[in-house]
Amino acid sequence: MPIPPDPADLYPDIAVYGSLRAALHAASEGRLSSTSMRFSESEPLDHVAVDCSLPYRNSLLISAWVHERRWSIRGTDSFQELALVGGKTEDLMEVAAAALAWHNGEPLDAIQQAAPFVHLSGRFEVPDLDPARLTASEWQHLRTEASELEYPWGPAYQALVEAAHAEPALRRLYPFTSHWALRFSTTTRPSLTVVGPMLSARSIDHYTVSRTLTGDEGAQFSAPADAVAAAVRELPLGLASVTLGDTEMRRR
Repeated sequence: MPIPPDPADLYPDIAVYGSLRAALHAASEGRLSSTSMRFSESEPLDHVAVDCSLPYRNSLLISAWVHERRWSIRGTDSFQELALVGGKTEDLMEVAAAALAWHNGEPLDAIQQAAPFVHLSGRFEVPDLDPARLTASEWQHLRTEASELEYPWGPAYQALVEAAHAEPALRRLYPFTSHWALRFSTTTRPSLTVVGPMLSARSIDHYTVSRTLTGDEGAQFSAPADAVAAAVRELPLGLASVTLGDTEMRRR
C-alpha cells in the first residue's frame, strides 16, 4: 500500500489556516463558528465534527481523504446512529454549505439543495421515536439503497426488497440486512430481536429462504414473490407490533 502524502501537501490551502475547522469557518464566512466544530489536535487537517442544533442528530463528521484531495461527510441520528446523509466532494465550499445546513437543523432535503453532492440515505427523521415510523424509515432506506446498487445482482436484490415490502406481514417488521441477506426484527435498533428466516437474492431467478448465512442453502425459488410467501409462512404466529430496541444493550 502506498504511503499517503503529507496532509499539508495534499491540502495546502487548509494548512494555511492550521486546521480544517478554521478553513470551514472561513469558507462559511464566519457563519460556522469555531465553537460549533471539534477537531483532533493530532490530525487538525483531516477531521472535524460539526454540532447540530437538533437533539436527535449527532454531529456531522467530515473527513479528508488521505491519498487524494477529497472530503467525505456522514450525518447520523442520535438514537439508532444510522446514516441520514453522506457524500463526497472535492469542493470545500460545498462541504461548508452542507455543514452549515446540518448545524442549523435544516431538513434533510434542504441540506441536499444547499450542497448537491449530499446523498440522502432514504431514512427520514423520527424525533418522537415512534417504532412504526422508524420501521417505515428503515424500509425506505433499504428500498433507496436497493434502487441505487450497481452490482450485477442489484436488480435481483431490488426485486426481493420490493416484494418483501409489498407483503404486509413483513412490512410491519423492522428490516435489516446482514451480508446482503434481508432479515427482520420485532424491535428497532440499537438492539434487534431477530424473527423469522432470511431472504437472499442470488440472481434474477434464484432466491433463497434460509435460517443461517452459511451452511444452509434453504428453500430455493425462481421468483421473489414466492420466496417472500415462503418466509411469511415461517413467521411465528401472533407477533406483536415493533417496539424500540433496548438502548441499555448497546452500552454493554
